[in-house]
Formats: sequence, C-alpha cells, structure tokens
Amino acid sequence: MADTGYTRELIERYAHPVPRYTSYPTAPHFSEAIKASTVTDWLSETDEAAISLYIHIPYCDRLCWFCACHTQHTLKYEPIQRYIGDLCKEVAIVAEKVGSRRQISQLHLGGGSPSLLKAQELIRLREALDTYFIIDDDTEISIEFDPSDLSADALAAFKDFRLTRASLGVQDFAPRVQEYINRPQSYRETADCIDGFRALGINSINIDALYGLPGQTLDTLEATLDYVCGLEPDRIALFGYAHVPWAKPHQRMIANDTLPDVHARFWQAQYARQIIGEYGYNPLGIDHFVRPGDSLDLAYSLGRAKRNFQGYTTDTSPTLIGLGVSSISRYNQGYAQNTKSVHEWRRCLDRGELAIERGIKTSGLNMAWGAAIESLMTYFSIDSQALRQAHGAQADAVLAKASLIAATDLDEFFVQTRRGYRITPAGRPFTRTLASRFDPFLSDRETRFSIAV
Repeated sequence: MADTGYTRELIERYAHPVPRYTSYPTAPHFSEAIKASTVTDWLSETDEAAISLYIHIPYCDRLCWFCACHTQHTLKYEPIQRYIGDLCKEVAIVAEKVGSRRQISQLHLGGGSPSLLKAQELIRLREALDTYFIIDDDTEISIEFDPSDLSADALAAFKDFRLTRASLGVQDFAPRVQEYINRPQSYRETADCIDGFRALGINSINIDALYGLPGQTLDTLEATLDYVCGLEPDRIALFGYAHVPWAKPHQRMIANDTLPDVHARFWQAQYARQIIGEYGYNPLGIDHFVRPGDSLDLAYSLGRAKRNFQGYTTDTSPTLIGLGVSSISRYNQGYAQNTKSVHEWRRCLDRGELAIERGIKTSGLNMAWGAAIESLMTYFSIDSQALRQAHGAQADAVLAKASLIAATDLDEFFVQTRRGYRITPAGRPFTRTLASRFDPFLSDRETRFSIAV
C-alpha cells in the first residue's frame, strides 16, 4: 500500500474522539426535559406523508464483547415472547397518538439479534403493524441477522414477514480475532445464510465489516474483505470498532494491548477502502460501499442519499419513529429516546403512555448546523445556495463558520469553492473531525466519544 503522505503527527491530530453524527444534535446531548407529553404533541403534528419505523430487539443469545449496542443476554425465549407482546402494545399506543393509519416507507428491525425471533412472534408483530399502519409492496423491510441464529424454518418465517433486505454482521473471519471479541462465525455459515435468503427470493443483502478490532491485522482484514466481496452483497458498511468501555462495561473483556493503535487503525481503513473499491463497489459517504445500480447508489448519484441511525439510506421521510427500549425517534421538532429499562418501558406501556426518557428540541439554527454536518458526512461538501434556500438566515452563521474554517485550515483539507465548501480527497479520511468543527455542542467536554479514525 503506497504511502500517501499522512504522517503520524497528522493522523494523531485528526484522530481525537468526536461523534459519528448519525443525528444532530447527537444523543449525549439529549436531556430529560423532553417528556412523553412533548412527544405526544409531536406525533399528533406529523403531516400526512409516509413515515418510517425502527424496532429495537435488544436480546442476544451470546454477548459479543465488541458490541456497543443496547443489548441483553438471554438463553431463554420467554423474555423475547413477552417483549414482542409489549411491542404490539407500543405499536397501538403510537398509532393512536398519530391519529391516522399511515403509510410506512421503511421498516427496520435492529438489535440485539432480531434473528432470534420465531415464526409465532413474527406473525404477532406483523399483524399489529398491519392493523395500525399501511405496509405494502413499496415498503422496504430490512432486518439485522446473526447467521448463527438462523435455521431453514426461521428463514421461511422472515420471508413470510415480507423481508426485502437482510443485513449481516461479519466483523472479521479470522478465528483469532473472533476469539478476542467472543464472536465465532465461520465463512461457511455466513455464506449458507446468504444462499438461503437468495433461494427465497430475498436478494438485497448488506454486510457490515469492522476494522480496528483486537488482534486484527492488514492480512486478516484483506482475507475477510476478499470473502465479503466474494459473497457479492449489494452494500458493504465498513465501520471502525468503537472501544468505549466506560459506556459498555463488557468491552473491558478486550485487553487494550490487543487493539491496533491509532496509526494501524488509520491504515487498516485506507487499505480496506482500496480493497472494496477494487471489487467494483462505489464509495458512499465515509463508510459505505454500494454495487453500481443499487437503489442507494442511484439515490446518491441524484443527491438524495440521507444519513440516520442506521447509516446511509434512501429514506427521505422526515419522521422516523423508534419502538422498543432505547430506540430513538426523529421528528421535525426534535429527537426523543425511549427508556433503556425494559421494566420501566413496560410500566409506561401498561399505563397507555409513551416510554420517553429524554430527547431534545431542534431549533432552526441547530437544523442548519445539522444539515451542514450531514452534507459533509454524506457528500463531503456544503452548497451555500442550497443551505440558504432551506434554512434562510439561519444559514449565515454556518457559512460564516465555514469561511473561517477554510481560511485557517493549514492542511488544506477544507476549502472554499464556487458553490460553497468541500472536503478535499486528501481530507476525507478525517471527515468526522472536520464535520465536528461545525458542532457548537462539543464545547461540553464531559461528553466522551470513540476516536475518529
């Protein structure tokens, strides 16, 4: 891999911890000032356009030490059965507060391991959704899968649920790396899982891979990505492992001396992007790759790709309602997050209430900052005219900040153009850090994040 002039000092200077910016303002800045009554008003004020749903299934039958999601380990199925019953209650409560039966543009089940669900629970959940919302052939239904959870019968049940896109986590196929992260998963069972989906006519496949894992090297990463690309998924997400043991105590099972340092992480990311590109995938934003002709590739080429909690998406709905513990919802007025406690969530639902724990209202200025950050994270640019058209006078502060950043960037990673501002190709590996310069909330130094490379 050729040396492109990135010095150790430069990498370290841009690698400090910053948010991933899947929302703005980011979740650490939510507060308990947002109550269930606030979100009830927001739901009643949604317009008649289609909305999107995210459903969180927190349960896993094994604890992966690298995971930074909100999960609960269980070896029994009864808690999952009860949880689905409560989710059906939440569906009814949310629909009642929306006030009309709305079209669903996208439905995503994440976790945890939604692939633990059995046919009976999938039927119950689908019936509840169909009762209160409109899900038809235009609705994209994506679900996250752990290949080790799936049997032939389970695959058929997800087909009956009308799954349209399967998302699989791979991490790294090297046995040594898998041992470090407590995630045994062979190439063969992953390939069999994908073959099973395709045999049922579910041809849209996403795969998540990671760099920066304990014990990971350029060689293990190359071998893994050769396998991943050979499976011919439609989309590949390449994430840097987020080591946040202060937030996820189980990550303390990973010894610090097994982790690649910041320089090794940086070169792993660059090498991985090179490998995936050589297989013919088009890069999208900071960490996604798509096969030419995929719907996300088309949306990106038309300037319509968006970024949300699931990463890059074709979903343009302004309303994303999160169901289940810890789920985050996005409204025109702000963000709201459900409680992380299953018991508290259940008590709220039993009272017929939303289980809101915290959130934040988005002011006009915050929406302008957020639009600039999303544009940088997705298209590496800010179009001054488009920002002014969308946000009026609120864009002035953002563009003034952009002018200052461009004028003082001695590395020339962020520059002014005829249409606005852009991150240069050399600066793209540091996009998270460059975008964070537009985030006034980062003055709160008590908030901790994962490193930016």
